[in-house]
Amino acid sequence: MTSLDKPTEDTDQTPPGEPGEGDARAVTEAALFEAFGGVRGMVETVVPGLLFVAIFTVDKDLHLSAIAALAVSLVLVVVRLAMKDTVKHAFSGVFGVVFGVVFAMFTGNAKDFYLPGMLYTLGLALAYIVTTLLGVPLIGVVLGPVFKENLSWRTRNPGRKKAYAKSSWAWGLILLAKCAILFPLYWWSDTTRLGWVLVALKIPPFLLAVWLTWVFLAKAPAPIDVFAEMEAEERAEKAEEERKAALAAESGEPEPTPGRHRRRT
Repeated sequence: MTSLDKPTEDTDQTPPGEPGEGDARAVTEAALFEAFGGVRGMVETVVPGLLFVAIFTVDKDLHLSAIAALAVSLVLVVVRLAMKDTVKHAFSGVFGVVFGVVFAMFTGNAKDFYLPGMLYTLGLALAYIVTTLLGVPLIGVVLGPVFKENLSWRTRNPGRKKAYAKSSWAWGLILLAKCAILFPLYWWSDTTRLGWVLVALKIPPFLLAVWLTWVFLAKAPAPIDVFAEMEAEERAEKAEEERKAALAAESGEPEPTPGRHRRRT
């Protein structure tokens, strides 16, 4: 089991009222695992492209390579469904393969199998950078619900917002560097070389970006659990209503009905 595979149940190891560094790191690891899919998500991302380039390297058959990549993507989704596991990472892989297959079949150029994914990577890199410049770093938008803080970090947790900004810069610059390698190969290299380089660059940049995100967030202030706050407010309102009802019962007055008062006004 990798560090990203650690379950959230192991995170509460520090004394009450003393949020330890290990606590924050373990919670961050679990959240990143949930958001990015961990080892299994990486495998599902790599396998279709690896199969495509491997088959194409052997026999240069665009149709066979495309069909094999699409078939293995569908198998990964079926396996997820059979195990009653989340399919969001597998489905994203299927959509990427489908776009690549359609594009390559339409142009008749096997190299175009990789173009939609490359354009997506470039767009994602720009999205990370632009949203950070606008004060709403994309990585915070993605991870906020996972940490149960939603967008509270924007106005209530400046230290966490800074960590999200650093993380988004890391993702944006790493993905831009990846594009700087791939696009020249798309224009000037052959399909086989482009495919193997692309497969080789699938995991290392991703791991680097996830690791930097973990470093920045593990040192950031703890997230504000807005869901817990809402539940606490609901409990306080219910307790207040029960207190008023008890006072009314003791004084012999009829219990106040909120709906009745609203109708009178």
